[in-house]
Amino acid sequence: MENPTETKKTYQEYVDKKSPNSPILKNCFNAFWVGGLICTIGQIILNICKDRGFDTQISGTIVSILLIGLSAFLTGLNVFNKIGKFAGAGSLIPITGFANSIVSPAMEYKSEGYVMGVGGKMFTVAGPVLVFGISTSILVGIIYLIFNTQNITLV
Repeated sequence: MENPTETKKTYQEYVDKKSPNSPILKNCFNAFWVGGLICTIGQIILNICKDRGFDTQISGTIVSILLIGLSAFLTGLNVFNKIGKFAGAGSLIPITGFANSIVSPAMEYKSEGYVMGVGGKMFTVAGPVLVFGISTSILVGIIYLIFNTQNITLV
């Protein structure tokens, strides 16, 4: 009978041989500059909106809408997935990554029809995020209400 420690060591050597080394520094650099580029595009849109006379809150809303729309459009054209493979986490800045997570399953099941395929699968990833986000906001609101009605101050 073989020694379990030897078996694990042999298996680990096999895995190390077969697994390609990941260029960590290159991946980090790509994630950094692509994520920075997305943020820069958002900042440019924000500045344009402010120059047009919109206040900061409306300008931020416009930036969010445009970045969500652009990432959903690019996901539909299969461009955003290529950007994601190249940039990794840099392309998953929350707002663009969330839009991609909603559109990707919808595009994958488009062949099943627009109602059962696209409509049914659109929220497979986003659904739990929305449920937990809404549930958490309700819980925080209740806690805030309790603290506010009891005149308890949080520093």
